[in-house]
Amino acid sequence: MTSTSTLSTLRDPRVSEVLRRMFADAQLDDAAYQRALAGRPDGFDPTDHQERADAWSEIYMPISADAGRLLYTLVRAVKPRTVIEFGMSFGISTLHLAAAVRDNGVGHVVTTEMSAAKIEAARTTFTEVGLDDVVTVLEGDALQTLPEYLDADNADVGAGAGDGVDFVLLDGWKDLYVPVLRALEPRLNRGALVIADDIDMASVRPYLDYVRDPADGYEGVAFPVEDGMEISCRL
Repeated sequence: MTSTSTLSTLRDPRVSEVLRRMFADAQLDDAAYQRALAGRPDGFDPTDHQERADAWSEIYMPISADAGRLLYTLVRAVKPRTVIEFGMSFGISTLHLAAAVRDNGVGHVVTTEMSAAKIEAARTTFTEVGLDDVVTVLEGDALQTLPEYLDADNADVGAGAGDGVDFVLLDGWKDLYVPVLRALEPRLNRGALVIADDIDMASVRPYLDYVRDPADGYEGVAFPVEDGMEISCRL
């Protein structure tokens, strides 16, 4: 997919045009959010993640373009065999991760999503841009699907899930950042990078308290991109 004149798959016309279109569509998130609220005048149960995922099936909730390029750059540098993403949405961040994996020539992206509508749209997109072979989408509760998938030692995850996980992006429901990370910890390699998005949100505070406690085995730094990202290294 990458030619000598296009050293980054992000610059491949198929990928760049899809990303341009998706970022433009994401500008309509506020209107989509208002429609979702209108359909549920009594609000949502904050603990019912599937209910919210289904109700917000039109909302992109994307990373920024700068955050996407940061993720691409980190994956290119680390060259992980297994990239885990919690919270795919329509797949903007997934495209950046998958492009980096493609250009590295090694690795696989395993991403999670609860909205069936978003999964269908994202899979179509991945096929359209020619990155579907380096992405596996797990539908449902990530606390169940990720451990089950990794424990199965799937051969299509890099050189096998048995090699462990080298890169994690947390960008799903904020109250699940800590539970998802702890579920992944038995499979994290030493030196694995864990990236958490939207750290300026109050709901991410428990996660920051966790990864910033030296006793929990991470060293990291907050990176000032959009709503903030925490980049943590598993020690």
